Amino acid sequence: MDDFVINQTNLFIKRGDTKTYTLYFEDDDGARLDITGWTVFLTVKINVDDLDSAAYIKKTILSHTNPTNGETQISLTSLDTADVGNYIYDIQYRSNVGAIKTVLEGFLVIAKDVTQRTS
Repeated sequence: MDDFVINQTNLFIKRGDTKTYTLYFEDDDGARLDITGWTVFLTVKINVDDLDSAAYIKKTILSHTNPTNGETQISLTSLDTADVGNYIYDIQYRSNVGAIKTVLEGFLVIAKDVTQRTS
């Protein structure tokens, strides 16, 4: 299995907004990997030492957008982004052969929005 560099990327979203992030898994040469059978995890916490069971947001992706082309999506709902705050997150995968790797980490900032009405 090719190694991934852990990228640090900070994410910003307004309170109550929805957002879908598309991820592409590639080898060191930029060729897309087949992620059939992989599980992708997004975990968002207030403190890094919090248990996963107490995470602010937990997403487990088992069905991928285009697995043979290394593509998956993680969607955040308005309920996921309901609370303003600064959080830490990471994205990991478990491959079809059991390898576990963190591929992305950083801060998730949920900021106040001006418009709060939805109708």
